[in-house]
Amino acid sequence: MIGFLSGKLHAKQPPMLLIDVNGVGYEVEAPMSTFYALGELGAQVTVVTHMHVREDAMLLFGFATELERSLFRELIKVNGIGAKMAIGILSAMTVNEFVGLVEVADTAALTKIPGVGKKTAERLVIEMRDRLKGWQGDAWMGLTKSNASVATASVQTNSATSTAVQALITLGYKPAQAEQMVKAVPEGLSTEETIRKALQSIKL
Repeated sequence: MIGFLSGKLHAKQPPMLLIDVNGVGYEVEAPMSTFYALGELGAQVTVVTHMHVREDAMLLFGFATELERSLFRELIKVNGIGAKMAIGILSAMTVNEFVGLVEVADTAALTKIPGVGKKTAERLVIEMRDRLKGWQGDAWMGLTKSNASVATASVQTNSATSTAVQALITLGYKPAQAEQMVKAVPEGLSTEETIRKALQSIKL
């Protein structure tokens, strides 16, 4: 199993990263929270990983923190929650926000996550409540805006918008919804900041 990768950030195409580790390029799927935390292309990065083995593929998922990986691993244990939906959940909210919603059984808020219907939200609350006890507090703060690194390179607006829409669709949002979310974001931002603000527009 691959526990972490440390190397040069070769490409970023949400939700996919390409990390060059001593000349070998590893494709890693990651939540948007991890994208916000990484540096510019060419930067040295380290991500903790989870290898997901299927009959037809071996997929590698990467996370900026151990906490995010831990939540991902708990989520995919829930019946009906696959790796893609788990990445969508981690992209839509912080770990603390998710834990808080589970604690108060806010199923209405959870259904705002793409692919999460009422029954799935109820299952998440029931199955995750006991598993997440003790996850709140200073020891489990996860990523915050203060330690998130946002790309500052100049990006053409049309390109950033198009890439942001495509990333949201990959995360599970319907094309029309993804376009509407991105249109609500001011122009001239980087791709990652556009996605961040688009996701914040559906915040609970």
